[in-house]
Amino acid sequence: MFFSTLRWFFMPSFFIQQFGCRATQADGAALERQLLDRGCTSAATPASADIVVINSCTVTASADAQARDAIRKLNAANPAVRIIATGCYAQRAPEELAALPGVSWVVGNSHKPQIPQLLDALSAAAPAVSSNDFVPAAALYSDSTVPFHSFVGAPAAAGASNSRGNILIGDIFEQRTLLSAPVLGGESNHTRPTLKIQDGCDSRCSYCVIPFVRGKSRSLPPGTVIHEIHRLSESGYREIVLSGINLGTYGRDLSPRVEFEDLLRRILDETAVERLRISSIEPLDVTQDLVNLFAGTDRIAQHFHMPLQSASDRILAAMHRWYRAEHYARRVELIHARLPHAAIGADVITGFPGESEADHAATLAFIESLPFTYLHVFSFSKRPGTKAATLSNEVPGSIIKRRARELRALGESKAAAFRQSQLGRTLRVLTLRREDPAEGLETDTTPALSSNYLKVLANGSHPANNCLDVLISAATGTTLVGEPILSCSANSVSPR
Repeated sequence: MFFSTLRWFFMPSFFIQQFGCRATQADGAALERQLLDRGCTSAATPASADIVVINSCTVTASADAQARDAIRKLNAANPAVRIIATGCYAQRAPEELAALPGVSWVVGNSHKPQIPQLLDALSAAAPAVSSNDFVPAAALYSDSTVPFHSFVGAPAAAGASNSRGNILIGDIFEQRTLLSAPVLGGESNHTRPTLKIQDGCDSRCSYCVIPFVRGKSRSLPPGTVIHEIHRLSESGYREIVLSGINLGTYGRDLSPRVEFEDLLRRILDETAVERLRISSIEPLDVTQDLVNLFAGTDRIAQHFHMPLQSASDRILAAMHRWYRAEHYARRVELIHARLPHAAIGADVITGFPGESEADHAATLAFIESLPFTYLHVFSFSKRPGTKAATLSNEVPGSIIKRRARELRALGESKAAAFRQSQLGRTLRVLTLRREDPAEGLETDTTPALSSNYLKVLANGSHPANNCLDVLISAATGTTLVGEPILSCSANSVSPR
């Protein structure tokens, strides 16, 4: 039986397993809040949950494989657990996920906001529903505000090798609203919550499948953003991360149009948030006004993550990127001139079809010449439905691996040099949740994160969500060591 216990019927427990970017994590956080508000309980582990939500990513083939592997492991460890697969992979290829053992439902991004309603409806029908029963979509979503597109299949007998999960998916390009903004989520046990203020993308980079699974660019109204940041600040959070799929396009779909810089100014003027951090932003959206805004306050983290992908103009054109290497370099130089200690990170794709050794060498030389502080390196992954997937001049896998190693080595060298440049400086850091001592963390230090995105071990034992000024005295591995000088914990409120 789907509902095998009264405990499941009255108070189902859930576990959300996250994959992918901050926007996906924010989606999971919103879902977590919605389920908790409905009286569900959060399980500590997947094994102890009645239902597990796999919140998937599909940016690469590896991301797809991770989701499938997680589902197989969950089912093998506990065949009774009910699995809901959702997220970008679910939107792109629902049939693939529905065919996996243990998957009860596949819910696309188009219908992700209604997963709590799905649980409500199934719970209400518990006495009459078994694993063999077909529940019509119309019965579950007669009041749905998301256009219904398709509903496929019904599960076979529990444990049957050919069982298939139900599929609930709609046309993502008809999606006009965002999920409700989350108050839970973020890294280090919710120390730094992620607030998604934008979703979707109107660009069509030739390698990227995300616009087809996220839909058109759409923005959370500024009043809602302000309200959520007020609520998060009042709950005691000191740093809030603003995220989106194409964050710099925030507000262009609103009427009247809202500029991203104007939203940031409103947040600084109208809320008490101590630090904002901006997630990935496209290079052409990094304007002089935006950099000046960052430089004019200590309440915005000195951290820019700008996707580069390649420094070969020929490859950038094939990727359908809207800039060339010189445009990107100007942004990096502008940031470094105004904020010489800012973190500047980039995504780089190696092995795009047709990429030559000269193209790869141009990317290496470009990165070497500029003050990058870290890199995220990706091997090209053919994504179904994208223009790049149709290109025939593929780069051999062995060459891609070698180029990726070279890029990662360069990124590590850049990161090490940046850490060394911080020795003797005083950094404002936010303390994070202490790890289990068994994992190797010294008991007399506390992990923390600086404004310029550096991992710091602050000497002494400090509660999470405490801001400290620390004097950086050493670098060990990928972490800096700092001696606390000043704490602002007197007004600290512990976030829930």
